[in-house]
Amino acid sequence: MVVTEPQPYIIEAKILTRCGKGDIVFIPRVPLIPTDVPFRFKQLHFPIRVSYALTINKSQDQTLQIVGLHLEEGCFSHGQLYIDCSR
Repeated sequence: MVVTEPQPYIIEAKILTRCGKGDIVFIPRVPLIPTDVPFRFKQLHFPIRVSYALTINKSQDQTLQIVGLHLEEGCFSHGQLYIDCSR
């Protein structure tokens, strides 16, 4: 998913893969009201998480804390899979 138009109260985004590929979606701000504090307040948050994507070749020579693999198609060679798994 890629953000196409951020606005103060809603985010417009486009789905890039799988079901709904190419569809435009709208993500509203969600109110969060904590109950574990002695006073009441409300926060408004967008339920999204920032992430980045790299090709296997661009991930060489990088050390990353957490990595997720999306292997919808096979790797070009066994060396590419080794690089991905050893990051």
